[in-house]
Amino acid sequence: MKKNTYHIEKTEFHLNRRSFFRDLSLGAAGLFAGSTILKQERAFAENKSSGKSRVSFVTGNDRREMIYKTMEPFKKEIAEQIRGKQVIIKPNNVWHGNPLCATHPDAIRGALDFLKPLCKNTIFIAESTASPEGTEYTFEEYGYTPLEKEYNAKLVDLNKDNSSTQWILSEQRHPLDIEIIDTFLNPDNFIISLARMKTHNCVVATLAFKNMLLASPINVGKNHPNFVKNQFEKAKMHQGGPNGINYNMFLLAHKVRPNFAIIDGTVGMQGNGPNDGTPVEHGVALAGPDVVAVDRVGIELMEINYEDVGYLQWCAEAGIGEGDLSNISVMGPDIATYSTPYKLHENIEWQLTWKNT
Repeated sequence: MKKNTYHIEKTEFHLNRRSFFRDLSLGAAGLFAGSTILKQERAFAENKSSGKSRVSFVTGNDRREMIYKTMEPFKKEIAEQIRGKQVIIKPNNVWHGNPLCATHPDAIRGALDFLKPLCKNTIFIAESTASPEGTEYTFEEYGYTPLEKEYNAKLVDLNKDNSSTQWILSEQRHPLDIEIIDTFLNPDNFIISLARMKTHNCVVATLAFKNMLLASPINVGKNHPNFVKNQFEKAKMHQGGPNGINYNMFLLAHKVRPNFAIIDGTVGMQGNGPNDGTPVEHGVALAGPDVVAVDRVGIELMEINYEDVGYLQWCAEAGIGEGDLSNISVMGPDIATYSTPYKLHENIEWQLTWKNT
């Protein structure tokens, strides 16, 4: 097995980037044989049995119905894969005060409508918000609390979960420990990332993969029993500016991935996302088991340059998922007909400095 290297010279990184990503992915596979990641990779392989990753794509204006329809082509696979697992829907409640920044409750209803006949056990709707108001506050603010009575569902604050130490890179490119919520590492969970289509203030766009990756570090206050080392763990992901956050997301993607990805673009967010952007009446939704492929199609629908989204490219190059549109089978109408340009964050020039480091 190759020895892990944490100090990566810039010249080596650029000259050998493709082989580095491939070797790192192979090394991760060896380290975590039998883990949830390998099970997900097998699911991706099954998804690509035709030679392409499949992404379901629908259009319309009924969010609840659209989310249901995006999941329908994968009914058999989902039914088989959730057997004996705890099903978890991971929405995106990134902050408080602006419903546009969060997953709409009707999007969750659409997923629950689909899952209800397939799953007799309680389905968790689980989040670990970075908001200082706390996860339970956002559940109430964004209209999630009625879901528990409407369905066999339970709202779960993942910031109250236990955590395990994983490793990313510090700003000095040294190993940095980070506490990752155990729910995201447990192979007995089937996690659905249900995100809103949005622009971002650090990595250009935030879709289904980022919804999972940036939720996984625990976020607790110093008076909380799970408080670790007098530091907020989510902030560690941002060390090193745009290059640092892109790279740390890539590293964490070898441990943390959704089993199924859904993007709600009925109304997206453009401009100063992920919290303070403005609405885009887009009327699209997409889903699939290959989160990289789903996000890749999402990027295309937003008319965002794929070459600008570092973490997604790197994950594709490492074989975590499919990033080549020619190798993605979109089940639905022509995405070119429904693409619309999203205005990017006002600090986009700074975000793209990751390309120069």
